[in-house]
Amino acid sequence: MRHRLEYFALVVVKAIVRVAPWPLVGGSGRLLGLLVYVFDFRHRRVTLDNLAHAFPWRGPRDRRAIARRVFEHFGRLLFDLVKFSTLSHGQMLRRVEFDGDERVRQAQALGKGYLLVTGHFGFWELHGLVHALRIGPIGVLARPLDNPYLNGALERVRQSTGNVVIYRRGAIRRVMRQLQANLGVALLIDQHIHTADAVPVEFFDRPAATTSSLAVLALRAGAPVVPVFSVPLPGGRYRLVYEHPVDPPKNDTSEEIRAFTQRCNDVLEMYVRRYPELWLWMHRRWREPGAAAVAMPEARADAENDG
Repeated sequence: MRHRLEYFALVVVKAIVRVAPWPLVGGSGRLLGLLVYVFDFRHRRVTLDNLAHAFPWRGPRDRRAIARRVFEHFGRLLFDLVKFSTLSHGQMLRRVEFDGDERVRQAQALGKGYLLVTGHFGFWELHGLVHALRIGPIGVLARPLDNPYLNGALERVRQSTGNVVIYRRGAIRRVMRQLQANLGVALLIDQHIHTADAVPVEFFDRPAATTSSLAVLALRAGAPVVPVFSVPLPGGRYRLVYEHPVDPPKNDTSEEIRAFTQRCNDVLEMYVRRYPELWLWMHRRWREPGAAAVAMPEARADAENDG
């Protein structure tokens, strides 16, 4: 019943947002985020704790201001995504500007597909939608939502511009097919994991368990890895940024896998430091020591078995 009620609420919000002007949509989203900041004590506490570790030189008042903007941003992200899903493809493209998309075209010209890497930063969902219209469809690696009705709605949005959603079961096989067809695959690397493919790297000067799947895929397919980010512009517009490709790992040793994963995290950290209000600080990214034990041989074996 709760899942159905949540889905019904989404349907109602979508109907209202469809006809609402953009300033009202963004303002409503920020208001929702502010309300969550006020009443969600647990996630507010996690956010402030993470900010205190990441920016110890900032005072408590400054960190609270950042935390409020973080919650406001994710409220806006939700409403913007709902609004975006009601637009035509032409209207979507008119809402964005591209910076560095020629780097993806150059990567694709190598004929081995390409990997887009980012985090829960900015407007990553909108970026995926418009990337398919500008450059071509991609596979989006994702974890299904707990609510199957909301997950179905989100999947329909993600696939509305030609993308495909790839869930964990059978992921390696499907990812390799995408890359062999010279298409792109997008994945996020900024959540704590405790599976066999975890590798510890530094993120904001603290060890963070990070997936090594990106390194394994880059090695196996020979596909270039391009970091991507989406930031807001005035007037309800967005800039979609494609950074320089990250130097690939030279081999499959644990040292090379860790060094490559560190380079990818360094690019993400650069953007989070630049725009701290756009990242998911309410996630427990840093956990207890030892949670990121390296198990690269097992991860590679899993990839081989899945492929």
